[in-house]
Amino acid sequence: MTVLITGGAGYIGSHCCVAFLQAGYDIVVVDNLSNSNRMSLERIEAITGQKIKCEIADIRNQDNLERILKAHNCEAVVHFAGLKAVGESTQIPLAYYENNVVGTHTLLSAMANSGVKQMIFSSSATVYGEPQFLPLTEDHPTSAVNPYGRTKLMIEEMLRDVAASDPQWRFGILRYFNPVGAHHSGQIGENPLGIPNNLMPFITQVADGRREQLAVFGNDYETRDGTGVRDYIHVTDLVEGHLRAHEVLASGSARSNCFAVNLGTGNGYSVLEMVKAFERASNKEIRFSFAPRRDGDVAECYANTELAEELLDWKAERDLDAMCRDTWNWVCKNPRGYEAPST
Repeated sequence: MTVLITGGAGYIGSHCCVAFLQAGYDIVVVDNLSNSNRMSLERIEAITGQKIKCEIADIRNQDNLERILKAHNCEAVVHFAGLKAVGESTQIPLAYYENNVVGTHTLLSAMANSGVKQMIFSSSATVYGEPQFLPLTEDHPTSAVNPYGRTKLMIEEMLRDVAASDPQWRFGILRYFNPVGAHHSGQIGENPLGIPNNLMPFITQVADGRREQLAVFGNDYETRDGTGVRDYIHVTDLVEGHLRAHEVLASGSARSNCFAVNLGTGNGYSVLEMVKAFERASNKEIRFSFAPRRDGDVAECYANTELAEELLDWKAERDLDAMCRDTWNWVCKNPRGYEAPST
C-alpha cells in the first residue's frame, strides 16, 4: 500500500515516515517546506536505507494533489500539513483558517476525486479547551479557546460529516498531547524556525547556551510544585500510534468509520520536573526564572489513554528520561538543527 504523508518533512511527519517505511509501506511525502527542511528527508533515507518519493507542493492546490494521488496510486493519507503555533494563531488567524481548514477541505476534495477514502488526521488536545475533569477522555466536552484549536475542531467536525455521508470513508482522528523527543539515532528531531513555541526547545536552547535562562510562566498554580502540568509523549511513541491507527482503519476492524483517540502517556509532568529531568539527561544546569501566568494557560492537562489501548492496542512505552535523553542526543549532534550535517 502507498500512503501519502502531508507535512512529511516536518518534526512529527519525518518520524512518521520512518515508522511507515520500516513497517513495509511505500510512502509519498507532500510538503511545501514552509516550516520544515528538505534535509530531514535525506536523514530519513539514511535511517531506513530507502529512497523517499517527495513532491514539493501545497495542500491548497487541488489539481496538484489529485495528480500526486493518482500518479503514485495512493490508497491512504496521513495528514500533518498545517500551521501549528497557538500564539501565532491569535495574531494571524486568517492564515490558520486558510492553511488548516481550507487546506484540509481541498485535500479531502482531491481524495474524493481520486478514490482515496482513508485518512489519519493530526488533531490536538487543544480541542478540549479548559479541562472540566482530569484525566481527559475522548467524550470530554470540546471548546477550543484559540484559533489554532478551533481549526482543529472544525476539521474534526468536517471529517465526521464526510464520514456520515458515505460509509466508504474511514477517518482516524488522533488528539496529541505534547510531543517531545527525537529519533534515537539523533538524525531527525524538532527543528523550530525562529522562536520556539514549546517548552522542550526552550530548555534545550538554555542547555546549549543559546539562551541565558528559561521563563517559567506561573508558579502559583494548584499543582504539586506550583508550575503547569502537561502530558509529554515521545515522538516515536506518537508515530507508532499513527501506524496502529492506520492498520486498524485499513483492516476494517474499527468500531466506526470515524473515531477520535487521545495519544498521550496518561502522566502529567510539571515544568520544574521537565527542567530537572533535562538536567539529568544533559548534565547541564537549566537556569530559569518565574514569570506571570500567560493568558489561556491551564494548570493541568493530561490524557486518559484507555481508548487508545483498547481500540488501537497501543500504549506509550518511553518515559520522561528517554524523552530528554533522545532530545539532548539530537541537539548535541545537530547544534544548528538541519543547517549543518549530523556528526
